Amino acid sequence: MPDTPTLHDAFLDEIKDAYDAEKQLTKALPKLAKASTSPELRQAFEDHLEETNGHVDKLEQVFQILDEKVKGVHCDGIAGIIEEGKNVMDEDFEGATMDAVIIAAAQRAEHYEIAAYGTLVAWAKIMGHNEAADLLQEILDEEKAADEKLNAIAESGVNEQAVSGIHGEEGEDEEEAMAGSRGNRRPAAAAISRRTPRKRR
Repeated sequence: MPDTPTLHDAFLDEIKDAYDAEKQLTKALPKLAKASTSPELRQAFEDHLEETNGHVDKLEQVFQILDEKVKGVHCDGIAGIIEEGKNVMDEDFEGATMDAVIIAAAQRAEHYEIAAYGTLVAWAKIMGHNEAADLLQEILDEEKAADEKLNAIAESGVNEQAVSGIHGEEGEDEEEAMAGSRGNRRPAAAAISRRTPRKRR
């Protein structure tokens, strides 16, 4: 009768899954960067690509610590999220709207990884794999920071610009000029007043 799989076996399976997920993301992130219209968003993806390559290296160190062969197992979860992202980029969205939906797709991936690495860190600690736990915690911290950066970019203007139908830097200049001509109104308020003019009584 075969031995019953242990938590250690499940831990190894999850490490292999995470390793494949990071490999998939090293191919997906450049495409997200290329599709971004915001320079800040593009830079965020380029920075996270560098971090993701570092995650691959850290996971390889974890395999070595555990005295296991470096091997990935196809991660269906991240593959599905990446496929959704591809579908989004195939749509006819432009400017800030494209950036907004790209951020949404990227955050799905980040949240998936945050959940996965949170579990891996907890399991590594409970089994006494402290060195592996430290490496996995480093990855988890970077995934959380990347998610927060994407959220900050979305809230710093991308979402408002998407609602306003702004496309590119020219649209941003036009928005600022129109906001200024209205005195002390905020840009978002000016955009809303243009889209939904009050009916005259």
